Amino acid sequence: MLPTQFDSATVMTKANVYFDGNVVSHSLVLPGAVKKTLGLIRPGSYHFKTAAAELMEIVGGACRVAVDGEKTARDYGAGARFEVPANSGFTISVAAGLCEYICTFL
Repeated sequence: MLPTQFDSATVMTKANVYFDGNVVSHSLVLPGAVKKTLGLIRPGSYHFKTAAAELMEIVGGACRVAVDGEKTARDYGAGARFEVPANSGFTISVAAGLCEYICTFL
């Protein structure tokens, strides 16, 4: 079950804008220094590099993800989740509509 809200969060008002505005997120910090971003991805294909390991949870829409080093891409819809190792990367593709996500830095 994906969260619908985060209580006691510190939210950064400056957006994280990538790929000419096609991927936009806002950062938040929860108690215990838990760092997350909440974002939207427009149709297209985008590659991200990771420093920390990440847990990506799809809140709405759908995407196809190829994690660096894995042989096959996988499809994810609302309610699905996937992990990306530290010092790696992934390509996320959205065919239509918006993909909404929560990213937790592990």
